[in-house]
Amino acid sequence: MRLRHVLAQAFPLNYSKILRKNLPAYSRMPTDLQMQLKRRIRQFLYQKTFVGCGGLVITDEIRVTIAGKACLLLLNRNSDVFPQLTHVLVYPSAFVAPRQQMNAGGVVTHTNQGLSGESWSDGRVILAWDQSANNPKTEALGQDVVLHEFAHQLDSETGSVNGAPALKNAASYRVWSQVMGQEFEQLQLATEHGAPTVIDPYGATSPAEFFAVTTEAFFKKSTELACAHPALFEQLRGFYCVDPRDWV
Repeated sequence: MRLRHVLAQAFPLNYSKILRKNLPAYSRMPTDLQMQLKRRIRQFLYQKTFVGCGGLVITDEIRVTIAGKACLLLLNRNSDVFPQLTHVLVYPSAFVAPRQQMNAGGVVTHTNQGLSGESWSDGRVILAWDQSANNPKTEALGQDVVLHEFAHQLDSETGSVNGAPALKNAASYRVWSQVMGQEFEQLQLATEHGAPTVIDPYGATSPAEFFAVTTEAFFKKSTELACAHPALFEQLRGFYCVDPRDWV
């Protein structure tokens, strides 16, 4: 009942201003998708807790921008709003995460790694705000850390993060596996030979990262991705139920 009450309220005017500022695609979307997005955002903001880290004070701009980008992944889809997610932790800029690695001899080494985002299966997403806002540098590269980490959240809803999110049926999984597997291998070959690609080479590290970076490309470089990788584009268009080329 409380959620229905929240969703029935008018979308705040300052929230709409934030979307127009930090989500370039929002102003070019048809009205029905704008309405869907705003409803998803309201639910996201009601159900998820934002935590400022490293001295960052959480503002409406931070909350609405991150919620808006995350909810782009849910348009036209009959799904809940990231049901496993409870907390979004936001740092002012890149944060340091401890890592440990075991070599072939069983020796464990401990290192620190600078990150702009992480997605955890325990209900947390961690983001750097300066990379999550409308950043001209990442826009030019077709990258978006929010889309990337929330693609991992969708991937994890099946119980494992393996590059295969929840699909409609077994036939859908067969086609997905064939197309994505071939495209993943092609990206690995291109990366090994230093060939230029529409898809971020980081996607060659694992099927999970491949799904996340191709999600970024689908929403940020849709025309280029459709031209260079039509079969891959069609799989993502079928999953996300939108065509971002319409918003260019």
